[in-house]
Amino acid sequence: MIDTNEVADRVAQIRADITSAGGSDVSLVAVTKSFGVDAIRAAALAGCDAVGENYAQELVTKVAQGLPPIDVHFIGTLQSNKVRLLASDVALWQSVDRESVIDELSRRAIGASILIQVDTTGERSKGGIDLSEIDSMRQRAEKAGLHVAGLMTIGPTDGSQAECEKSFRLLRELVNQQALAVCSMGMSADFAIAVACGSTMVRVGSALFGSRPIMN
Repeated sequence: MIDTNEVADRVAQIRADITSAGGSDVSLVAVTKSFGVDAIRAAALAGCDAVGENYAQELVTKVAQGLPPIDVHFIGTLQSNKVRLLASDVALWQSVDRESVIDELSRRAIGASILIQVDTTGERSKGGIDLSEIDSMRQRAEKAGLHVAGLMTIGPTDGSQAECEKSFRLLRELVNQQALAVCSMGMSADFAIAVACGSTMVRVGSALFGSRPIMN
């Protein structure tokens, strides 16, 4: 059971940490994967800017149960054949890193807002395109009628502060080069570092809700 008061307190602390790290206009996305709709309601009540979901079928189930009025971002690995299930419910697609996904979004979610996920760590299992592919991926998306709002990355697993800073500074530089608005980077363990490096959007789960429940 999610304690809404505790979530509100944690949101306030994260906002304070963001300010301390130098962030002045940073969006807070509450990562609610593996939690129930009560976590989404708590995030909305606490004033989070959006919630982030990783799994298509889980999000479909939650939508059927009824969601509060808060933007939903898709932040997980996206399969093109799942786009049709989510097209009417996702406000921002954060993890776009394949041409097939762009093509499907252009058919199922015309004019959708997306972030292009970039690999800034060399950990290929996390997804993301190579730096050399950014221009062509953006051009394909925009030609398909999608709105490229910015870039997203996932920092290094168990990385040192220096390793995190290297990853995050790289993405910030790429966002600047592309003259885009959104720089989505930083999660529960490293969001303060990301904000100090110029993040405009952080994706926080365990720092808000605790450890994720084990899925059956």
